[in-house]
Amino acid sequence: MRGRKAVALAVRAPDGTIVTHCEPLGGIYQSRLAKVPFLRGLVLLWDALGLGMRFLTLSANTQTGEDEKLEGPALYATLGFAILAGIGIFFLVPAGAGWLVERFLHWNAWWSNLLEGLVRILFLIGYIWGVGFMPDIRRVFAYHGAEHKTINAYEAGAELSPASVSRFPLSHTRCGTAFLLTLVLLSILFFTLLGPLPLLWRFLSRILMIPVLAGIAYEYIRWTSSHIQSPFVRALIKPNLALQSLTTREPDESMLEVAIKAFETMRQAEKEVSSP
Repeated sequence: MRGRKAVALAVRAPDGTIVTHCEPLGGIYQSRLAKVPFLRGLVLLWDALGLGMRFLTLSANTQTGEDEKLEGPALYATLGFAILAGIGIFFLVPAGAGWLVERFLHWNAWWSNLLEGLVRILFLIGYIWGVGFMPDIRRVFAYHGAEHKTINAYEAGAELSPASVSRFPLSHTRCGTAFLLTLVLLSILFFTLLGPLPLLWRFLSRILMIPVLAGIAYEYIRWTSSHIQSPFVRALIKPNLALQSLTTREPDESMLEVAIKAFETMRQAEKEVSSP
C-alpha cells in the first residue's frame, strides 16, 4: 500500500503471522518533478516499477526465509529487461504486423495502423487473461482485489474489518490496469494519425512516443478520479473497470486481513512522518 509519504508491505508468513515492512517514500515523490503535469506520470511510473520489483522480492523472501536483496544494478538490470520485453511484445510486434499487411497486402496506412492498435489490445487482454489461469497469479489477483476493497472501504469511511471490507467492489478508478488500457487506447489514436512510415521509423516512433503516452494516460486517470461523480466520466471509465475483472479475484478473509494490515501500517507511518 502506497500513500503520499510512506509505503507499507504486509505478507502472510509460512507460520500464519502477518509480517510488515514500512518505509518512507523516496525524495522523488516530494520533488518538483512529481508536480509537473505529464512529466510527473513518467517519473512516478518509473519509480513505482522499481519499488514494486523490490517489494515483490521482499515478499518472496518472507515466504522462502531467504534474505536475497534486489537493489542497485541488479534491480535496474531486471527492471530494464522487463521493460524492454514489454516494449517488444506489446509495441514492436504489433507495429511489425501492421507494416507487413501494409507492405504485402497493400492496405492503406491508416487501416494498417488501426490493425496494429487492435493487435496491441488483443495482446494485452490475451496476456492478462492467459496468466490468470496460473494458480500463483490467480492468488496475486485475489490480493489485488483485497487491496481495492480496502481502499474503497476507507474512502467510503467504513470500518476496516474483513467483514466490512468484503462488501465493497473489486474495481477502483486509480488502478494500474486502468492506466495500461488507457495507454494502449491512446496509442491507437496517436499512431494511427502518424500515417505511413518506413519500418525503422515506425519502430522508433512507437518507442519514442511511449513516455508521451504514459504522461497523458497518467493525467487522464487523475482527471477521471477527481470527476468520478460525473455520469459522463463514469461512462468513460467503464472499459477500464471492465478490464479489472481480469486482474482481480474475490479475496478470502485471510487476504483481506493482510490488505487491511498493510493499509493501516502505511497510514500509521504517514501520521508519524507528518507529526512534528
